[in-house]
Amino acid sequence: MPDIYIDGDACPVKREALRVAERHRLTVYLVANSWMRLGDNPLLKQVVVGEGLDVADDWIAERITGQDVVITGDIPLAARCLEKGALALNHSGKPFTQDNIGMALAMRDLKGQLRDLGEIKDHGPGFSKKDRSRFLSALEEALQKLKRQG
Repeated sequence: MPDIYIDGDACPVKREALRVAERHRLTVYLVANSWMRLGDNPLLKQVVVGEGLDVADDWIAERITGQDVVITGDIPLAARCLEKGALALNHSGKPFTQDNIGMALAMRDLKGQLRDLGEIKDHGPGFSKKDRSRFLSALEEALQKLKRQG
């Protein structure tokens, strides 16, 4: 059975992921630097990691397997999870794949350099209902794919 790992600190779709997990009776690991109030759900395992750069990412990357799904906006974490064979989705449902992760990493680095130079002030678009809906569909599709691979 797959597990769902959520890089939780800035994730806007925690409740949606938990709803899908309930339908499939899957465990969700919500990994963050602080406790989050999401109710009492036996499928939810909250993991509070210490402060520090990439501590939550390291926890996830050390435990995820090729039968799991990670939900993250962190492109380097997505790359680490893909290396272990896991499926990776961003918050708006776009899958990270072996075919697109290299470009995503390169664009992340380029945008970081441009921000450092003051050339762009990219905060990205707001999170919409359409993004939420697309995420729900993509997570369902990812879980169905894992079940077929069984």
